[in-house]
Amino acid sequence: MCMSQKRFPEDFLWGGATAANQVEGAYNEGGKGLSIFDMVQFVPKEERGNDIEMDVKSKEELEALLAGKEGDNFPKRRGIDFYHRYQEDIALFAEMGFKTFRMSISWPRIFPNGDESQPNEEGLAFYDKVFDELLKYGIEPLVTLSHYEIPLNLVQKYNGWADRSLVDLFVNYAETVFTRYKDKVKYWLTFNEINISVFSPYIGSGILIDEVENKEQAVYQALHHQFIASARAVKACHEIIPNAKIGCMLARMEVYPETCNPDDVLVALDEDQKNLFFTDVQVRGYYPSFMLSYFEEKNIKLNMLPGDEEILLNHTVDFLSFSYYMSMVATANDKEKELGNFFTGVKNPYLKASDWGWQIDPKGLRITLKKMYDRYQVPLFIVENGLGAYDKMEEDGMINDDYRIDYLKAHIEQMGEAIKEGVDLIGYTSWGCIDLISAGTSEMSKRYGFIYVDQDDYGNGTLARKKKKSFNWYKNVIATNGEEL
Repeated sequence: MCMSQKRFPEDFLWGGATAANQVEGAYNEGGKGLSIFDMVQFVPKEERGNDIEMDVKSKEELEALLAGKEGDNFPKRRGIDFYHRYQEDIALFAEMGFKTFRMSISWPRIFPNGDESQPNEEGLAFYDKVFDELLKYGIEPLVTLSHYEIPLNLVQKYNGWADRSLVDLFVNYAETVFTRYKDKVKYWLTFNEINISVFSPYIGSGILIDEVENKEQAVYQALHHQFIASARAVKACHEIIPNAKIGCMLARMEVYPETCNPDDVLVALDEDQKNLFFTDVQVRGYYPSFMLSYFEEKNIKLNMLPGDEEILLNHTVDFLSFSYYMSMVATANDKEKELGNFFTGVKNPYLKASDWGWQIDPKGLRITLKKMYDRYQVPLFIVENGLGAYDKMEEDGMINDDYRIDYLKAHIEQMGEAIKEGVDLIGYTSWGCIDLISAGTSEMSKRYGFIYVDQDDYGNGTLARKKKKSFNWYKNVIATNGEEL
């Protein structure tokens, strides 16, 4: 068989990615209800240290946040005002040549409390305008149904996904937006980084963890509910939009053993299996035996209803998408762990790190692409990858983010090599194509974008948009289909 030497297929989907709760703002406009991320405050780095702490853990804590106090700073409520500036921002994406734009719909913008009988028309109309603007420029929307955004009412009423009631409510929401946007959106994702619930029960599943007796039991039961909701959303999408493609999404963490000691290798394999368990269920359609063994060991007993196994098996995803920022190192020995993107591991002496200590590993992306394609044999889509960094505006107004160009160039090179080696990779959306509020730390100063937004961690600034050096670099990458880096 003759294989092309070109790295990227002609229809490769280049673009950028954001999430509603990190860019839209307007948290109390257009009929939107409160979401779980609207309750997460900014904590300065000197007070936070290296910890990522977003979870609201009890009803009392939630009530105090709702009551508010002087000096409260909830950055995700303001975002970067995409709600009012989407036309300007999309025009900049179009100037870069985006083929696709990954975004999310805010569930509480459509169903403010999550359980209304009728959707909020103002919310639906807003996304109509956004999709129309994208399509005007020939940009394909890639839409995430749930990107860390659960209506707060469902946390108060049900303790989030710990209660199976959310399955029907989510499916109703999914069917509503599928029906509304069936002529505008052909690429969908169900849950963003579905595995994050294990590390952050509140953000991943809307669980107030102090309100449950057994954390692991509650989290894995919530995940089962999300798996069922995801499979039913896949079914609905295929029925309502037959020509659409719908995928799952994983926070991928490639794990290396610290040494060739079999104990280290076994620990790394165990971590890898636990990471891929989530995609095993959504791509293969059943719980893998190693997780059933883990549940038995931990005395976790999932409440499955009759028909659940058939739902999972019969409604698997069309493609697998994932985020990739860094790799991790596992060891059987007790050692001080480094923190990154919710995960911890031993420091890798062979890799450099970002300003936030995330270890930069482009070859790890190639490794993970090959491993995941070997495992699943379905199309892959990298929907988050990028460098969070402190950007400085020079006296002449330039933002020379060569470090970001170097990071992205190295990762795209490895993507190309993986494609040449037979991996079916359909697209790449760089995370935070425009500066946005950090998911993990609620910082504005942790910048990812090709486009600078004039705003600081406290909401000060003009919100003016300005192109960084990486803007024109990425524009050329897209124009040459990845041939010129």
